[in-house]
Order: sequence, then structure tokens, then C-alpha cells
Amino acid sequence: MSEEILINVTPQETRVAVMQLGVVQELHIERGSNRGIAGNVYLGRIKRVLPGMQSAFIDIGLERSAFLHVADIWENSGDTARPIERILFEGQTLLVQVIKEPIGSKGARLTTQLSFAGRLLVYLPQEARIGVSQRIEGTEQRDALRAKLQAILPAEHQGGYIIRTVAEAKDEAHFAADIVYLDKLWNNLQTASQTAGAPQLLYQELDISLRVLRDFVCLDTTRILVDSRSTFKKMLEFAENYNAEAAQLLEHYLGVRPLFDLYNIEEEIERALAKRVDLKSGGYLIIDQTEALTTVDVNTGGFVGVRNFDDTIFKTNLEATQVIARQLRLRNLGGIIICDFIDMDNLQHRDTVLEEFKKALARDHTRISVNNFSPLGLVEMTRKRTRESLAHVLCEPCPTCAGRGEVKTAQTVCYEILREIVREAKQFDASEYRILASQQVIDLFLEEESQALAGLSDFIGKPISMQVENQYNQEQYDVILM
Repeated sequence: MSEEILINVTPQETRVAVMQLGVVQELHIERGSNRGIAGNVYLGRIKRVLPGMQSAFIDIGLERSAFLHVADIWENSGDTARPIERILFEGQTLLVQVIKEPIGSKGARLTTQLSFAGRLLVYLPQEARIGVSQRIEGTEQRDALRAKLQAILPAEHQGGYIIRTVAEAKDEAHFAADIVYLDKLWNNLQTASQTAGAPQLLYQELDISLRVLRDFVCLDTTRILVDSRSTFKKMLEFAENYNAEAAQLLEHYLGVRPLFDLYNIEEEIERALAKRVDLKSGGYLIIDQTEALTTVDVNTGGFVGVRNFDDTIFKTNLEATQVIARQLRLRNLGGIIICDFIDMDNLQHRDTVLEEFKKALARDHTRISVNNFSPLGLVEMTRKRTRESLAHVLCEPCPTCAGRGEVKTAQTVCYEILREIVREAKQFDASEYRILASQQVIDLFLEEESQALAGLSDFIGKPISMQVENQYNQEQYDVILM
């Protein structure tokens, strides 16, 4: 399937959209003020070792301490596993790499098993094995790639490699170029670590525009459009040195109309922030993201089908499998995900929907695990979460509803105000009570709740006046004692 990559650059942020057949499949946003740190290598200092959690908190120079679990300590793998208190101690310096961005209130997650990605290879300086991407199928093909790499490695060479999917059709010269690049990177990092003081950044992962050339370009990529001259030149220079094929795909976009407007990506971003996603058939999805998990609810909506109810449900669920897979990539939703497809009594329909869902998810570059339908008819899955979702990057909790997603009705607020006046009247002897509230609440007091307000005034024996505060949201109010 042909693929285009569009890159929109401003001084504040870089946005990348991966398109297939004119439809956005992935969105990546990197801001200069909040650049991602996954892949960065630091010389850190251990602040606390927690035997009860078998974890340690490490200062790597960020606002929050980073988190290292005993399972992510390379020296502690295999049969030689020891408790963390026997491996680390407070004040110790340690070379660590970020494997998961800080998300919400959680600090970054670390590992001591370092890895560095090239175009074709991932270098593992502490390993001695040669692995092959699981996406490359066929034992003969995997063995041939291992042999090809092994043949060009010097006898004294240390470290291991993982052969990436894009290396499937490459020759020894391409492998050799990647090895030289990765060796130089590792040697520079080792030299820097000998004189550095903790905490200190020793290696910074490539920015998003260069990662596109290293990680995103594949055999299906037909064009890479960049709307910034300086970024285009930087990418072209990088591609000519490390990925000659990608240099042929680079184009500098010179159109008058903004690149993302031309391809309707701005509209797609807005839709990706909404809870409801409409299906072409007339059904729809409701996607709800919480701190613990994400739920996806499939509904038939206005789709009535043409044959029978079972057929309507089956077709809606089949369409939903493709849309859910795309939305997970587009919104970068990770962690635990629960998909509530419409209940299907036909077991064959269930199997077909699950099979199509797994096929749609197979196009995702992120590691995914999918379970079968549960007894309650739910599909439980996990998608590796290494960075914030699109909504968390672009949005913040609503100051009115404080993240609930709902606000109290004007009627509910009216009754709260009436109770507040009763409380105040019992404690203080005021000559008058004045209500400061939003226009919606005051309008309700003047109309439907006017009798209730008059009755309360008679009950406490004091006048009650009202004043509209345009700056107040519907839930805000004050009762002023005059």
C-alpha cells in the first residue's frame, strides 16, 4: 500500500503525518519546549533504593526522578537474578537509557540494557547475539540475514545486533555502513561517560524529522514532503550520509496553501480529539481514555442493514475493526484497551471479526497483544505505551468540569445555592443575601425557580438579590452577605 509522509515545521513544533491512500494513519508531534526523551542515555545518580518495590529512583537531571525496576537491570538478567538492594546503592552513578517517556504523574522508566537504532540494525553493546525482527518471516530468510551480517563483522567486534525489518532486501555494503555509524556513536558515548558528572545527558535521540528517515521510511513510501527549507536541507544531508534511498523521496513543499490544510490533516486532528467516531455505515464508536485504560464502544447507530439484525451487527463490527486499529495509531493510545464490540451470537461471526481485527492491528509499528473474546463479549488488548497520547499532548483537563467530562446542570447549581443560603442564614445575621452566578443560573432563578427563591426569602426573613457574573462558569457561584 503506497505511503506518503508529510512534515509540517514551525519554530515551536514539528508535526509528522503518515498517509496511506490519502488517509492519515499516524500522527507524531514533537515540540521544542517538550522534546521527547525516549532513547536518551544519561549518567544518573541513584537517589533511593526501594527493596519493597524492587525498584530504584534515579536522578537524571529531570524535574521528576526516573524509575528503574530490577527486571530492567541488564546485569541481573538470566539465572543470576539478585534483589535490587544487593546490586545498587544510594549515591551510585549508573549509565541508563530511557525506555518510556514520563506520562502523567509518573517519571520516565529506565533500563541499563542499552540499545542504539540505526537504519537497518539495532546495536546492543552489552549483548553478543544476532537477532532478527519478528516481522521477517521464514526460517531461511532469517538465517540468511544472520549469515550476511556475521560475515562482515570483524572477529574482535563486541556487541550484538537486531536486524530490522527494512534490512530484508539490503546487501552487505548497507550493513557495513550501519555498523560504522553505530560503532562511532557507541565510542563517542563511552568517551563522554568517562569525564561526565552525574546527572548528565550523554546521548540524545534524533529529533522527529531525522527519525522519519531512520524509522518511518519503508518500501511502500513514495514521497516525503517537507514544508521547511532548513529542515529539508538537514534531512537531505542526513539521508545522503545514512539512507541514500530516502534522499530520492524527499521533496520541499513550496505551495501557498499550508501543507496540512491541503491534505485535510487539521480536520483529522480535530476529529481525533473527539470521543465519538462515525463509521461510514452509520454506526459509531465511543472512545474514552482514562488513566488506567481506554475503552472503545461499538454502536450500530443509524445503520439498519438490508437483511437481518445479525447481519447488521456483523457488518458494523467488521467496519469497526479497521477504524479502531487506525484510531489507536492516530491517537497513540496505549496501555490496556478494552473493545466492546456489539454482541454476536454467531460464533463464526465472532471469529471473523477477531481475525480481521488482528490483521488491521498487524500494520501497527508498536507492539500489541490481543486476547480472544472474553465471556462478556469484550476484546482485551494491550498496546505498548512509550509516549503521551495525542490528547495528552494537545489538551489539558477542562477547568470547568475538572476532567469529569460533564458539568452540573443549572438546576443542580440553583439547589446548591439555596442550601448554601440556608446554611449562612443559620450562622450569620445579615441584612441581605446576594447571589453571584452565571447567566444560565440567574435566568433559572428568574423563571422556573423564582417561587423557590421567593419562598426561601420569606423563610429566612431577609431579601435575596441576584447578580450575573459573566466570568463565572455554570458551576461557579458565590453568596455574599450584605
